[in-house]
Amino acid sequence: MQSGKKWFLASVALTLVILGYISAGFTMRNTDIPEFCGTCHVMHEAVRTHQQSVHAQLTCNECHAPTDAFVSKMIFKTRAGMRDIYVNTIGPIPDVVTAEAATREVINDNCASCHFMTTINLDGKAKNYCFDCHRHVPHTRKSPIASRKVTNE
Repeated sequence: MQSGKKWFLASVALTLVILGYISAGFTMRNTDIPEFCGTCHVMHEAVRTHQQSVHAQLTCNECHAPTDAFVSKMIFKTRAGMRDIYVNTIGPIPDVVTAEAATREVINDNCASCHFMTTINLDGKAKNYCFDCHRHVPHTRKSPIASRKVTNE
């Protein structure tokens, strides 16, 4: 293969990698925010209660996705997103949205990483997860149906 052709192919490959990385970063950032998560009807109440909590300044995926590495976060979000798309289009949509086992582990790890000074004296044997006791942090209890409002937010 000629030297010029090798450089051209290498530059095309490098350009595609850079564009892919930028696109993935843009997508990751824009799918982390409550405005994106709240576009699914089933998630509206969770987003509303999150926005009224002490954790409102955090994005959804600061708690609900791995924060250790870009690649693990991308794989995790892709798998969770595909599952969510399937459930929201094919069904059945659950009455109560709950995290699956892998997500519960991620949430618990993220709680512990932010609140490590709070948990330093806990042995962790009383319950499996932080949210076993702190169930409504940051999602407060749902409002009674009679007091809920339908919005186009």
